[in-house]
Amino acid sequence: MTQPRTRPTLREPHPVRPWAVVAGALAAGVWLLSFGMFGVTLGGYVGWTLLAGLLAWAAALALIRYGDRGVATGVSAATGVAWTAAALSVIAEWIRRGAWPL
Repeated sequence: MTQPRTRPTLREPHPVRPWAVVAGALAAGVWLLSFGMFGVTLGGYVGWTLLAGLLAWAAALALIRYGDRGVATGVSAATGVAWTAAALSVIAEWIRRGAWPL
């Protein structure tokens, strides 16, 4: 009698941990907020947020390659949220004024 064949269980060598995602999101949130506070006007806020987001993504790429992918995931998610907040701020001001605010 033959035994049924079982499929091999494949495990990822470096799994993404939830605490690492949270740590990356919190660190990137503080980073983006501190840069966003440099902007006095809406244009300044958007510019500083875009710059901080680009630098955060560069750090996330380095973390993906050489560090913790969970932290890189959190950094990328926080950057997406910050850029969305900046875009919504521009859209809200555009609707309020009726003219392009930047």
